[in-house]
Amino acid sequence: MKNLQLKTTSIVIFIGALLISINNIMNIKNYNFQSQEFIWFIATWIGTIIIFSICSIFAVSYILKLVTKPFSSIVDKAGTYNDDNEDEIKYLDDGKKSNEDKFSKTINTMTEELRLSLKTANKQKNQVEAILLHIKDGVIAFDLDGNITYINPAAIDLFKLERTDDSFDKIFNKIKLDVNLEKIVYLDDVTSFEQMVSVDEKFINVFFAPIKDNKNRPNGIIILLQDITEHVKLDNMRKEFVADVSHELKTPITSIMGCADTLLDSEYDKEMQSKFLNVILSESNRMSKLVTDLLTLSRYDSNKNSAEIVEIDLGEMTKRCLEKLNIEIEKKNHKVECFVTADVPLVKADKFGLERVILNILTNSIKYTPENGNIKIYVGFVYNDAYIKVIDNGIGIPEEDLPRIFERFYRVDKARTRELGGTGLGLAIAKEIIEQNRGSIDIKSELGKGTEVVVRIPVKTREIVENN
Repeated sequence: MKNLQLKTTSIVIFIGALLISINNIMNIKNYNFQSQEFIWFIATWIGTIIIFSICSIFAVSYILKLVTKPFSSIVDKAGTYNDDNEDEIKYLDDGKKSNEDKFSKTINTMTEELRLSLKTANKQKNQVEAILLHIKDGVIAFDLDGNITYINPAAIDLFKLERTDDSFDKIFNKIKLDVNLEKIVYLDDVTSFEQMVSVDEKFINVFFAPIKDNKNRPNGIIILLQDITEHVKLDNMRKEFVADVSHELKTPITSIMGCADTLLDSEYDKEMQSKFLNVILSESNRMSKLVTDLLTLSRYDSNKNSAEIVEIDLGEMTKRCLEKLNIEIEKKNHKVECFVTADVPLVKADKFGLERVILNILTNSIKYTPENGNIKIYVGFVYNDAYIKVIDNGIGIPEEDLPRIFERFYRVDKARTRELGGTGLGLAIAKEIIEQNRGSIDIKSELGKGTEVVVRIPVKTREIVENN
C-alpha cells in the first residue's frame, strides 16, 4: 500500500507541477528578467509548486486511505495456513457488522475452502510418503533429463545404490541393464514394460512406465522394483520337483520293463524267472511307496489329511516304535538307549502322523549309522513343549547340505539313499506333519561324527486346531 501511495503522489505532483510550469512559461515573456517583478514571479512559481506538492501529498494520502481501507483490512485479517499448525486461521469480520460484510464472508468462505483443501492435500501427501517409505517394493522417479526426482529406501537397498548413483544412466549401467530413457518416454507404442535382473543373488522385476501431464505430454518416468527371489526359487523348486518325480518313476519302470521283456523273449529256469520277478516286485514296491509318499504330501499341502487328534504319551509311543524296528536294530547290532522323563505331560496331536515322524527319524538313524553304532533317545519336557531327541554316531551330514535336507527329493548321497530304499520324501513329510501339529523339527549334524534330531510338540494345554 505504501508503494502505491508513493507512486500516486509522485504522479499527481509531477502533473500539477507540469501544468503550473506551462502556465507560467506562457506568461514569463511579459516580465523583464532583471526586474523585481520577475524575481517575485519566479518565487511565486516555486512556492506554488511547493504548496501544491504538500497539498497533493495530504489529499492523495487521504483519498487512498479511504479507497484502500477495506483492502487493508482484508490483508491484515485474511486467513493464514501453515504446516506446523493447520488449524491456525483468521477470518475477516470477527462477528461484527461492517460495510464490507458481504465481501468478507466471501473471502472467509474461500479461506475455509482453501484450508480444508490444503489439509486434505497435506494428509494425502503424508499417507503417500509413509506408504512409499515402508513398502518393500522400490520406487524411483526420473525427470526427462534422467535425474532422480524421488527414490525410496527399498529401491536403494534392492539396487545397492550409493550417493554417486544419481541418474538414470548411472543406475542402469551399474546393474548392467540395457534400457533407453527416450524410447520409454517418447515412443507412442511403449506404454510400459518390465524386465528381470539379478543383483547380488537377488532376482528383481523392474517395471518401467512413462509419466504424463494432463495434456498427455511426457513429464518423466517411474520405475517399480519388486524382489521376486522367492518366486524364482519356488518356480525352480517346482521344475526340479517335476524332474525328480519323473526320474524317480522312470528308474523302477525301466527295470520292470527290462525284466518283463527278458522273461517274454526267452525261456528261463525257475530260479532265473524268480530272480527277475523279485526285481519286478521290488521296483513295484518302490514305485508304490513313492506314489504313497507323494499322495501323503499332497494331502498335507492341501490340508485334506484326515487327522485323528488324540492325547498321546510320547514316551510310550517312542517305545512302541522301537519295538517295531527291533529286527533292523539287531541286524546292525546297534546299542539303543531310551531315556524317558517321568513327568512328561501328554501331547494333543495327530496320532498316526506323529508315529510316522518318529518311525522315520529312528529308521534314518538306524540306516545311516554303521554297525555296532550307538543311538540315544531322550523324551522330556521343556517350557510348554514335550520333545523327542535322537542322537547317533552315524555318518553325519555335510554342513552345506543341512539347509536343504527338508526339501523334497533332496538327498545328501542319492546312490546310497536309493540303495537303502529311501524315496527322498521322508523328512519333507515329517516337517509337514510336525508343523501342522504346531511343533518344530531341528537337525544338527557333523560329517563323520553323527546327527542330532529334536522334535518338539506342544503339550495338551495348548490349543491344537484339528485339520479335517
